[in-house]
Amino acid sequence: MARLHSAVVLALALSSLLTEIAADCDVVSKKQWDGLIPVHVSYLARPVSLVIVQHTVTPFCRTDAGCEELVRNIQTNHMEALQYWDIGPSFLVGGNGKVYEGSGWLHVGAHTYGYNSRSIGVAFIGNFNTDEPSGAMLEALRSLLRCGVERGHLAGDYRAVAHRQLIASESPGRKLYNQIRRWPEWLENVDSIKNA
Repeated sequence: MARLHSAVVLALALSSLLTEIAADCDVVSKKQWDGLIPVHVSYLARPVSLVIVQHTVTPFCRTDAGCEELVRNIQTNHMEALQYWDIGPSFLVGGNGKVYEGSGWLHVGAHTYGYNSRSIGVAFIGNFNTDEPSGAMLEALRSLLRCGVERGHLAGDYRAVAHRQLIASESPGRKLYNQIRRWPEWLENVDSIKNA
């Protein structure tokens, strides 16, 4: 009986540690936004060297409550309608300047077909063909990526690309695309990473 108890305590401690690792870097954890646990997980090889920026094409959010509700709705749609294991993006950035845990640093997401197992996908909440990304949103992503490098989740020489460079899409929207193309990590020519 003592062995079983020790095994249960160890399993709970490990689960708690993995949850903290998945949601570090000042990210709003799934537990905090009341997310569902994934039905299955596959682990990313780290450090990851590719970050894919996209948008959700949903309403914009400005408050904690509004952003959390949108993230829950996105997860419900992904898991119930699309039959994903979890919410698709690795992380989501709200108009309140906060980053929300999606599949996180450790798990393969479902954000860019053909690239999920070798990238982190970050989705800005809103439609950035019409919405303008705020300075707080852009800084939240920059801070997340810096922390990802510091914690060993991202390679120091990682590259950032837009969703539209890899698949037929307008994502991440013209206004966000125009901003991220100025970053030093930006990869303009994706021929070297593009799937055949």
